[in-house]
Amino acid sequence: MKTMKRMYKHLNWANQRILEALQQLEHDNREARRLFSHILYSEQVWLSRLQGKDSSQLPIWGEVEIEVCEEMVKKNEESFAAFLADLDKTDLDQFISYKNSKGEEFNTSIRDVLTHVALHGQHHRGQINAQLRANHVEPVNTDFITFVR
Repeated sequence: MKTMKRMYKHLNWANQRILEALQQLEHDNREARRLFSHILYSEQVWLSRLQGKDSSQLPIWGEVEIEVCEEMVKKNEESFAAFLADLDKTDLDQFISYKNSKGEEFNTSIRDVLTHVALHGQHHRGQINAQLRANHVEPVNTDFITFVR
């Protein structure tokens, strides 16, 4: 559990750094904001699934204004912190059943879902950084090693 909680502290730190970078842009980078919105919506979808809720009506690819992203960052951080606080180490190997956005049913361990969410966000934060660099903006260092230093 210690490692999982640390992964989510990193996830929240990285999301906050990306948010701040996008807020400071002189000109809106729509693609970067779309990718960031996707990260945040996906976190909400997966959390709903982890909680045994139907996620079929939640968007996965949506584009929201940066002010909404700011609210989502805070909400997601609080929601995952509460979920992880209530989770016991033995719960990580329990399986959850859920349907993906195509309606296909899957069974996946809580550990694997939580790992996926953390890695998924890091993948798209890399894409956001590529967008920033293409627009002559310094990319945001969201490396785990930077976080732990």
